[in-house]
Amino acid sequence: MKWKSFKKAAIAATAVVASLSLFLGGCGAKKDNSVKNIQNKKELVVGTYADYAPYEFTIVKNGKQKIVGYDMILAKEIAKSMGVKKVKIVNIAFPSLISELQNKKFDLIMAGMSYTPKRAKVVNFSKSYRTVHQVLLVSKVNKDKYKSIASLKGQKIGAQQSSYQDKIAKKVKGAKVVNETSLQTLASEVKNGSLDGLIATSDTAEAFAKEHPNEYAVDPHFTFKQDKMQAGTRVAVRKGDKALLKKVNATISKDQKNGKLNQLYNKAQDIQIKNAK
Repeated sequence: MKWKSFKKAAIAATAVVASLSLFLGGCGAKKDNSVKNIQNKKELVVGTYADYAPYEFTIVKNGKQKIVGYDMILAKEIAKSMGVKKVKIVNIAFPSLISELQNKKFDLIMAGMSYTPKRAKVVNFSKSYRTVHQVLLVSKVNKDKYKSIASLKGQKIGAQQSSYQDKIAKKVKGAKVVNETSLQTLASEVKNGSLDGLIATSDTAEAFAKEHPNEYAVDPHFTFKQDKMQAGTRVAVRKGDKALLKKVNATISKDQKNGKLNQLYNKAQDIQIKNAK
């Protein structure tokens, strides 16, 4: 091969290698700064809907409203695992939480949220930190009125809008489903008789019954069927935030192993009962 031809071939080969390097570099995974960003701003921002005691609810302390609950206490544990002391809470309507997470209004969602296949397409879920059942909250006078799911035919059943309970309610044959954004509003409608029952997690329904024992009861005759994956309460993070998800799961695993999760949950229940009106 002549020198000029060899030189041209070498230059062409170098250009191909350079182009390939740029291509492969461009196809590489985007750097995950999800934990570093939280550490840099020195606060963990949590999205929630403070209408789901004992997970998140409002109390008045020193004349000011404050959002408290199991999720808020656990959020502090997660922040601590990253060396961050401050937790900022953004309180918005439940149906908007996932879209606002994607819009980066907060770092993660802690709102008593459960896994659903539809949600899992757009967010990543942590491991479960609380297992619940789906039950029917009724007024105290109707505690023994409904003996089975079939007996709910023709009844007005409430469920929080865009929730897993809403999906369950719509499968109850012959029942009229009523949706509201606010769980508190639905519970009030159960109390005043405009709703025959409210489908809720066992934790939430029991919280209402404990807080207002003369007004509410959990139906003792049945629970609603649910998928095993959807029985757990989880943290939601953005799809690319794998480092943050790893920190969340590590905190949950540690606090499950040492029994702290149950302690935190009991603490949230105590706060709720103490501040019951």
